[in-house]
Amino acid sequence: MSGAGGTGAPDQYGLVGHPVAHSWSPFIHGMFARATAQNLSYRLFDVAERDFRRETLELFAGGIRGLNVTLPHKQAAAELVNELTPRAARAQAVNTIAFFDDSTLLGENTDGIGLVVDLERNLGVEIADRRVLILGAGGAARGVLGPLLEREPRAMVIANRTAARAAELAAEFADLAQVIGLSFGDLPATPFDLVINATSASLKGEMPPIDPGVIGEHSVCYDMAYGRSPTPFTRWARERGAARVFKGWGMLVEQAAESFLLWRGIRPDTRPVLDALSREDSNG
Repeated sequence: MSGAGGTGAPDQYGLVGHPVAHSWSPFIHGMFARATAQNLSYRLFDVAERDFRRETLELFAGGIRGLNVTLPHKQAAAELVNELTPRAARAQAVNTIAFFDDSTLLGENTDGIGLVVDLERNLGVEIADRRVLILGAGGAARGVLGPLLEREPRAMVIANRTAARAAELAAEFADLAQVIGLSFGDLPATPFDLVINATSASLKGEMPPIDPGVIGEHSVCYDMAYGRSPTPFTRWARERGAARVFKGWGMLVEQAAESFLLWRGIRPDTRPVLDALSREDSNG
């Protein structure tokens, strides 16, 4: 898959989603390419749900070497590819597709490892032997559950608007550890060590309806969404006295580095990109 820099036409990569105009992925992969002397270009492709399969296959037929996949296509991407990595098969969600010369499409999910690396290495947040709460039971939660459970938290709870969906997702991962799935309304008002917002609420300017009792003075709160301004979730967490509050910039960068590794055979240093994005960010 890899190809070093050169004077020929750049290899083509991109992001498929709807919407995608807000994405920082071209900036991130552009920095990675320059730092590693890789000759590639990275573009955004806004593709509606009904057109995902057709337009994605057309992109690969037209010479695209790899794609990142974001909302709302991650589960559809898992059905599109020829082969899934173990992480993607476990999640049944794909955020990275690699095209090989034999026309094989390999689906990977780098979201979970990106989140774990950001939490542990960049932010110094412990996951092992901690009580972890994930808000949401969609594709974003699916992508991170496996890698989080591999760190052996003391407890893992999934809360969702509908209890049935949370319970179903919990059951899918029950062979790894005990996972509890319930509705937002059934959440016990006891503090968790780590609360991760994997819902799309922040993208809509909303806050999941959860009891503030899940936040304590030692709680770390992490919103997988990112942006220049505080999200409803990060504002809520700060107002309720969480010890530390983060947005998903680091996860975005670390999952991108894992995608880059799959495509190019080299994992770029993420610190320069994290530093650049921190200058774009406002507190919260």
